[in-house]
Amino acid sequence: MFTRLGAGALDQYTTALSHPSPIIRRQAVLGIVHCEGAGPALAALLPLLGDFDREVARQAQDALTIRGKEFEENLVPLLQRIRREGPGRQRAQALSVLATLGGETVLPAKDVAAVERLIRVKLDDDRPAALWTCWNYWIAVPSGDQVGIISTLGLTDSRPVTFALGNDIVDSGGHKAEPGSHDGFTRVFVTLQLDGWTFVLGAWCDPCDAERSEDVLRLCTLLSSRYGRAQAYYYGAQGDGSAWLVTEQGTVIRRYCETGDADDQLLTLGDPLPFERTRQAELGLEPVWDPALESEDDADE
Repeated sequence: MFTRLGAGALDQYTTALSHPSPIIRRQAVLGIVHCEGAGPALAALLPLLGDFDREVARQAQDALTIRGKEFEENLVPLLQRIRREGPGRQRAQALSVLATLGGETVLPAKDVAAVERLIRVKLDDDRPAALWTCWNYWIAVPSGDQVGIISTLGLTDSRPVTFALGNDIVDSGGHKAEPGSHDGFTRVFVTLQLDGWTFVLGAWCDPCDAERSEDVLRLCTLLSSRYGRAQAYYYGAQGDGSAWLVTEQGTVIRRYCETGDADDQLLTLGDPLPFERTRQAELGLEPVWDPALESEDDADE
């Protein structure tokens, strides 16, 4: 195995991509992934997207997805050419890499149309699937008026997607929503009515983000004026805390954030909810909660 030889071995890795042994080819792909300055070598992985060994093809696809974002300007035209001209064995994997690197904006029009046809076919048998990503954000409205909710939120350019695709979009957006970046705020997934509720999912719904919190507060208040109630939530599945916003009849009932940020307390509005009071009692906290006096364990609870 030679996957950790360092940047000086980049030429060796590139040469080994054509080795007759699929094991060697896979190790060569891994070696390139872990090399500094691997950008020029990534193009050499494109032929392996059509490798006769499925594991090699998958490894090449994963490598281009992992490292390709850094060199998107160079790789996207090459992947688009594969989609147009072949070779045929590389085309399916090239589409997956293109979609991951640049989304719809870099896909050829024929591919976008094909994806839309596939979605229409799958929608007939589509079933709800639970959202579970590293960072979860959502707005919940007790109504099935999807069109009205979309209009109230000011969302545009809506199109049908399956639950699986919607969740993938939310997951991708959550990972892009880094501080100071607007990348994760461009798309949301609006569900059909589920047990009396419509859910809007995506980082754009974050009730405690520095850029989004006040707009989410305004929008939930507006939604609650129309539908009686609206709530927004954040849950960090990687131990990154949580937040909740509850509005009723156009009034903010409660907003509370516990994400470890020094400014969390500045976002607190309203009195603790009944559930919060129950947990306070169980933790032995005072009925009048002073976040400044709580311990780290209390904050985690």
